[in-house]
Amino acid sequence: MVSLSEFGEYHRLMLKKSFWARLREQRYLLLFSAPFAVWLVVFKYIPLSGWVMAFEDFKPHLGFLKQEFVGLKHFKALFSAPMFYQALTNTLGMSILGLLFGFTSSIAFAVLLNELRFPLFKRFTQTVSYLPHFVSWVITANIVTSILSPSGPINETLVSWGFAPINFMLKPELFWWITALADVWKETGWNAIIYLAAMTGIDSQIYEAAEIDGTNRFQKIWYITLPGIRSTVVILLIMTIGNIINIGFEKQFLLGNTVVAQKALVLDKYALDFGIGLFRYSFGTAIGIFKSVVSVVLLLLANSAAKKFGEEWLF
Repeated sequence: MVSLSEFGEYHRLMLKKSFWARLREQRYLLLFSAPFAVWLVVFKYIPLSGWVMAFEDFKPHLGFLKQEFVGLKHFKALFSAPMFYQALTNTLGMSILGLLFGFTSSIAFAVLLNELRFPLFKRFTQTVSYLPHFVSWVITANIVTSILSPSGPINETLVSWGFAPINFMLKPELFWWITALADVWKETGWNAIIYLAAMTGIDSQIYEAAEIDGTNRFQKIWYITLPGIRSTVVILLIMTIGNIINIGFEKQFLLGNTVVAQKALVLDKYALDFGIGLFRYSFGTAIGIFKSVVSVVLLLLANSAAKKFGEEWLF
């Protein structure tokens, strides 16, 4: 075993080495990471140059360098549009519901899978639970629409119990819940993978000691399993909060209709319809910048809160 003094001496020697010497020692790690660094630069950082369009009246035929600079004109138009606030409300509403149900359901499902004592049945259940993740939203939307249709199984059950059928897909007040629960069904099994991986890192001797002390299954879950994956949960929660405003528009577009259109409008759909769809590229870019700024702020706030309460943090 390496002592602390030996480790400190090794650390001091590493610092004394020249940059090129350290680069040579870690050349294989750098070689393996190079493709990912290139991908990050090409697809994530270089496209940021397009943000300049938000401060111009961008017209494609003029080229990139001959545009008229208009300052914050498009941001002022964005923040003065009532429909923008409707889209923002819908985005946050569906995101928060997805966070509450999706995050907790993934943890609960992982805990339940971890408690299964029949390996064959456990592997089968895991495999089946992953499948919806690989199903496109086009198919998922058709399944959800069929289940909730007036002639679907849910309404058939309601009628058999003496209730009147409900056309769920034409109820604006239910649309947020429908999209949130559809997302839970689709992603719970996939999102549970990382929690299951974290549970495998918990020392089995702790469970054995708890059994000797006479604890039941629920107590082992509460006092061993959940604390054992606490750091993983906190890190993923920080990342989820930072990404809360980026929910896409596929499920809203596919599950929505003219009756629930007002509740189905999210920021990505708003940017598509009223930005790119109307050839207002600068306006659409302004919406994208707004989303990015909000995401960064939420990420920093969540990370700072985790630090303040003594939890794991990203940076």
